Amino acid sequence: MKDIYSVIQEPLITEKATLQKEAANQVAFKVAPSANKIEIKQAVEKIFKVKVKAVRTMNYKGKPKRVGRSMGYRQDWKKAVVTLYPGHTIEFFEGV
Repeated sequence: MKDIYSVIQEPLITEKATLQKEAANQVAFKVAPSANKIEIKQAVEKIFKVKVKAVRTMNYKGKPKRVGRSMGYRQDWKKAVVTLYPGHTIEFFEGV
């Protein structure tokens, strides 16, 4: 098993993620591309001390970007949407 702190890279704080958090008690994270659903569930439960109901994952391909005349690509990344049981919440920042 991987280190739980290398599985979850960062929380995704977007408008859609905020709406999901309020409506369906779901939280979005950017995770390691090699992480599977079981590792993501265990990492979230240990780090935030909550009970996870389900995990959904999505792989994103990097977008092509130009730098002058040369073309490059952004890095590929993986997103995980974690559904929490009722009564459990994760607060990244409060009162903002």
